[in-house]
Amino acid sequence: MRALTITNGSVTRETLLEMAERIPGAWIGIRIAALLLLLEGWKSSQIARLFGLTRWSVVRWIQRANEKGILGVEAQRQPGRPCRLDEQIQRALEEDLEKSPRALGLKRNRWDGVVVVEYLERIHGVRLKVRQAQRWIRRLGFSLRQPIYRYAQATTEGVEEFRKTVKKTPDDPKK
Repeated sequence: MRALTITNGSVTRETLLEMAERIPGAWIGIRIAALLLLLEGWKSSQIARLFGLTRWSVVRWIQRANEKGILGVEAQRQPGRPCRLDEQIQRALEEDLEKSPRALGLKRNRWDGVVVVEYLERIHGVRLKVRQAQRWIRRLGFSLRQPIYRYAQATTEGVEEFRKTVKKTPDDPKK
């Protein structure tokens, strides 16, 4: 009897590891498989090579399993600062970015980091720095564009009077 093999070319080690990155909770299965291989006598360096990890990652999994038992296999909550914008504020910001800032009582025509900071502080009571607000604009799928500066064009009305009173050079080109 022949050993079974995978003949489909799309199923490779790399594609399976990429899939594990995309699917939530897939890494717990990889941790379980790694610990099973360890129990079967594999070395941590062999397991790391098999799954495309560093040896130190596998060692940490082993240490955690030794310290906490079977509970050490589960993913731990990653430390970090909690997000200042909860989901409700994020949705409101996304909806309001579609509108003009003037429609929300802000004195600007375009959204930028400064305007988003002002909006969040006024409407939602959340304080962010300008750079973080710019990141939220991008994260919500909007792009930052350079502001357009338009200068008011002077009219011909009053130009002659202005020239006579302010002009420093004489009107006569011969002088």
